[in-house]
Amino acid sequence: MGSGPVRPPLLGELEAAVMNHLWSGGDGEAKSVHAALGKRRGITLNTIQSTLKRLFEKGLLERDKVSHAHVYKARVSREAFHRDLVGELVGGLMDGQAEAVVSAFVDVTERAGLEHLERLEALVAERRRRLERGSR
Repeated sequence: MGSGPVRPPLLGELEAAVMNHLWSGGDGEAKSVHAALGKRRGITLNTIQSTLKRLFEKGLLERDKVSHAHVYKARVSREAFHRDLVGELVGGLMDGQAEAVVSAFVDVTERAGLEHLERLEALVAERRRRLERGSR
């Protein structure tokens, strides 16, 4: 598999739960994932195995063969996945709707708290400085 960026796919509920389990340091062997997630949801081991395989095929997991089982681990961090996913979604919305998207993003950031709004301001200022340096 290439080392280029992975286009972040949207995840189903079970896929997201599996990724969160692995991002939180949970064991990546199918039986362990099933014990952590599948049993209380009434999901079979085969469903967990299929979900792990699907996430591997989407490029979100890597796997190693250990004895007779595959052990999976996240190929991308939670932060990188969410950053890329938001970037992909917002990028698609920006065509012709940039003003509305920017306004909505600032509103969401404001609701998250003053510290997030201050962080956004600092990021914008840093990007502006980089752009100005690059245009010289």
